[in-house]
Amino acid sequence: MSVSAPSAAPRRLRPRLRPAAWPVWIVPAFLAAFQVVGTEGAAHNRWRHDGQPMPTGTRLDAFAFVLILGGPAVLLLRRRHPVVALAATGVITGLYFLRAYPYGPVPLAAFVAILAALYAGHRREAWAGTLGGLAVFFAVAQAIGVAPEERGAAGHLFPVPRPDLPGVLFALAWVLVVLVTGELMRMRAQRSAAAERSRAERERRQASEERLRMARELHDVLAHNVSMINVRAGVALHLLDDDPAEARAALTAIKEASKEVLTEMRSVIGALRAQDESAPRSPTAGLARLDELASRARASGLRVEAETTGAVRPLPAALDLAAFRIVQESLTNAAKHGGPGPVTVRVLVAYGEHELTVRVEDDGRGAASPADPPDPEALPSSGSGLRGMRERAAALGGSFRAGPRPGGGFRVEAVLPVDVEEERA
Repeated sequence: MSVSAPSAAPRRLRPRLRPAAWPVWIVPAFLAAFQVVGTEGAAHNRWRHDGQPMPTGTRLDAFAFVLILGGPAVLLLRRRHPVVALAATGVITGLYFLRAYPYGPVPLAAFVAILAALYAGHRREAWAGTLGGLAVFFAVAQAIGVAPEERGAAGHLFPVPRPDLPGVLFALAWVLVVLVTGELMRMRAQRSAAAERSRAERERRQASEERLRMARELHDVLAHNVSMINVRAGVALHLLDDDPAEARAALTAIKEASKEVLTEMRSVIGALRAQDESAPRSPTAGLARLDELASRARASGLRVEAETTGAVRPLPAALDLAAFRIVQESLTNAAKHGGPGPVTVRVLVAYGEHELTVRVEDDGRGAASPADPPDPEALPSSGSGLRGMRERAAALGGSFRAGPRPGGGFRVEAVLPVDVEEERA
């Protein structure tokens, strides 16, 4: 029996390098330390690159450190409440610069909040809030600001210098860089999420197909062998007193069929076990076992005539298994519904250049008469048996027909296409 173990390949563990995978306090803690050190360094660097002294600004006091640490602290809310974190860090950053404290890395907290809001999908709030907040800051600075040389002068609550064009453009450029970066991060996250959903859906579909295939395998194994056991048990009971030798042969056939059931069920169940366990030891189900299948059917009382035509050659595993199961299920139906008396079953397997034809005909008197409508739902064994054979053929892109045959009896025919390239591989 051909049973493939379900895929158990371990998924690659993604490295926890993305900030979204870190604990929520990691980024705020790093920013708090960096902003304190960076601002202290900026407070002691009072010279510009051209050698001219910089305006000292307001001396760092307790309120300054509250603002420096307040931004990173608010970032603890960035995952659950990204818009609140964005607004709060914007206000804190604005107050810091309105107080004219030394320039430093304080805006980093606001930048992280912008990225978090965009990543969470709050695009409108991020763009409107950031650009609007920047406009409000410059408007307030223009209204209450002092001359650049008086930056941080005592006696002013907000000794911020009035903005000039280079300063406005510099701040706007930085804000746009952050916003565009956040948009790129958001789009990348969306593509990654879509790929993950597609992969999960593909795995669910494959698992569903695997369950259907396993159910079909179990049905074919159980239906065929249990039907044979049932027929031979009836023969044994009927002949137990009159013909003990024939009854013994029937019981021997029952023993062999039950052993086959147990062996093949172990193969199916074994495929569901861990990947590193031993593989099933029963032969692979395929047309190579056609003679064995016919012999078991003859032991159940059927007269089986099997014929193979064309150039016999190895077939793709799925095609080989499907052909074998179609023959097996057809023999099962003949044994179950063929009626009293010996039933003759003719099995034809024809190897064509581009297709494989499987035809099983019986002359059973229990089959529907030719006058009956060939409605598949009304035929004998129109349940899982015929439906399973039809599904097998359709899955391989083939055709399937089943119905009463002229002169009585029943016919099953499947034409399965052979992929020449796959066959050569």
